[in-house]
Amino acid sequence: MFKAIFGFFKKVIFGILLLYSFNLVASPMGVVIPINFFTISILTVLGVPALFSFILIFVLLF
Repeated sequence: MFKAIFGFFKKVIFGILLLYSFNLVASPMGVVIPINFFTISILTVLGVPALFSFILIFVLLF
């Protein structure tokens, strides 16, 4: 039980750090993905491919 909760929080923190690091690198180019509950939950469930999907959606829509 404790291991599952710890794994979930580890994934959440990894998603936050991944999104924050991407925003640091890409902000000079004008590409910023907001850090909110929706993006963090999608990154937690789907992982790194979700970040690429967010980038693709941002580039295609804006």
